[in-house]
Amino acid sequence: MPGGLHINPALRDILPIRIKDALKILQSCTLCPRNCRVDRLGGEQGFCRTGRLARIASFGPHFGEEAPLVGRQGSGTIFFSSCNLLCSFCQNYDISHRNEGRDASPESLASIMIDLQERGCSNINFVTPTHVTAQIIEALAIAVERGLRIPLVYNCGGYESPATLRLLDGIVDIYLPDFKFWDNRFADRYLKVPDYRQRATEALKEMHRQVGDLSIDDNGIAIRGLLVRHLVMPEGIAGTAALMKFLAREISPATYVNIMDQYRPCGGAWEDATIGRSITVAEFEEALDAAFDAGIERIDGRRSRLKGL
Repeated sequence: MPGGLHINPALRDILPIRIKDALKILQSCTLCPRNCRVDRLGGEQGFCRTGRLARIASFGPHFGEEAPLVGRQGSGTIFFSSCNLLCSFCQNYDISHRNEGRDASPESLASIMIDLQERGCSNINFVTPTHVTAQIIEALAIAVERGLRIPLVYNCGGYESPATLRLLDGIVDIYLPDFKFWDNRFADRYLKVPDYRQRATEALKEMHRQVGDLSIDDNGIAIRGLLVRHLVMPEGIAGTAALMKFLAREISPATYVNIMDQYRPCGGAWEDATIGRSITVAEFEEALDAAFDAGIERIDGRRSRLKGL
């Protein structure tokens, strides 16, 4: 089987050290850039409303992800409750804002990973993992001893701390971040984070340093690398053109990008005049053109003009 957990013989030595470092962070939590500094080991909760244990909303094979992640048996998704962003337009509003789910011990989380592997999933896909990175690492030590060997996907919102990402170096195989906004005015308006662009650009550079461009095997399955998602927003407020130039020039023109057209008003978006509608065909086509014009060579589900495929 491919994946960092299979090919890295030192992982059993790495994980105990990373667990110790990650749990120390939870004592005054700075896992994400919000830096709440609450004692989560002692049961305190910050912005993410998550204490000592990870909270799981659902899990199972998922067939709605990008084709290189799905394979024949699906991507083994684990949806964690809450979030470190809580976007006002979140399409998983019940899970994120309402924090629906159940607390899970490290043993329970490890068992879920093994179950998904035994069901033939192509990978373990941690959805919204940022605020529970420490708990994930803790559970991985148990899962590895039980035979976990398929690739790990870190499916996040892009608002990450490089220090936390470095805890995952040699552990995560595939990074799957969103890049939501280029203009911090809109990030502040809809995510309540005025420094989103700076944090996201730093994070993507660290992710790419660790895993490089997306590698896909002969069966069309992703085994390692960076895959960036970008949701097209009404009125072009996501800043697609500038964002794609950054990816092409400062990450790699071979960055695998999924430009997504499924935006629809959810949560509190209905109350906002700018984002209270779905995007138009023209807005989506403009976003695709911006990616091609920037020099992005790999766009999920679209023919590449640069490669002539």
